[in-house]
Amino acid sequence: MIDPLVAPVVTPIKGLAFAGALNLPAALQRRLVGKPVTYDGQTLAVDTQLMLALMKVSGEPDPSTLPIPKGRVALLRQSQLGGGRQEIGSVRELWVAGLKARLYVPEGASGNAPLLVFLHGGGFIFGDLDSHDAPCRLLASESGVKILSVDYRLAPESPFPAAYDDSVAAFRWAVEHAAELGADPARIGVGGDSAGGNLAAGVALAVGEACAFQLLIYPVTQSEAATRSREDLSEGFYLTADFIAAATSNYLPEGTDRRDPRHAPLHAEIPTSGVAPAYVATAGFDPLRDEGEAYAAKLEEAGVKVAHKRFADQIHGFLNVVGAGRTSRAAVLEIAQVLRDNL
Repeated sequence: MIDPLVAPVVTPIKGLAFAGALNLPAALQRRLVGKPVTYDGQTLAVDTQLMLALMKVSGEPDPSTLPIPKGRVALLRQSQLGGGRQEIGSVRELWVAGLKARLYVPEGASGNAPLLVFLHGGGFIFGDLDSHDAPCRLLASESGVKILSVDYRLAPESPFPAAYDDSVAAFRWAVEHAAELGADPARIGVGGDSAGGNLAAGVALAVGEACAFQLLIYPVTQSEAATRSREDLSEGFYLTADFIAAATSNYLPEGTDRRDPRHAPLHAEIPTSGVAPAYVATAGFDPLRDEGEAYAAKLEEAGVKVAHKRFADQIHGFLNVVGAGRTSRAAVLEIAQVLRDNL
């Protein structure tokens, strides 16, 4: 295990606002956190190292250690703390295939614009429209792509395959109601982060040519293999082995086939045609790094057009830190440009 808090953060930092601390000059941040953290030839971004250190000294709980209702509240608080306030042209609440959803419309978007159906992360047990409001706003405003964020059912109340079924139904609804959404039906893609990246991958395989593009941000792609990144980065980098175990046990009831392709796209049979082009983003200090990159390779081997970018200095969850950390925001802005170029 690697501990990102190599040197103790000095006491005065505790009194600074979270976002303010993460926007201090990099040289000062380095003085506060001490020696750089490295792994696999990568160096953790200093602002990310400081963020992890602040969470540690503040006693911020690991949501996976809390009862699920309290864990959901904790994750929402952490997401909002890192997300800040992001401007967007307009936001509309609506219902999509019987699910709550939120449509983000960038300034100046036409009535026949590209659209991304977005599925939030949270381990299939946490997360909602609010936890991912900030990154959806930023992605939409910077890419010019409308984003339809969908609030699918969560486990344990609704275990697998509920989230998968909801995601496929929501995408198909979006295609059928493209005119109502002011979207071009030929330019509708799917995307998500973590658990949402898993669901987005499943949607892309399920709907075939109806999907124009898939945006997979540090996706879960399997649940049975102890990959090297899962083992080496199991603690200290926000996403922990305990959280992964809690999410898996709640989402996949006992007796569920862990290789079911609806949950484990890494074990799916990828068609040689008809699968949307993909962009797979992974993070260097993420337990899910290796399986995300393995899925990118699997898609490419099947003949799918794939672009992969490893954000080597980032951790799992960087998508939600768009209002505080400089390096995480820069990574999300790069992803927004990819979305602009592909939809």
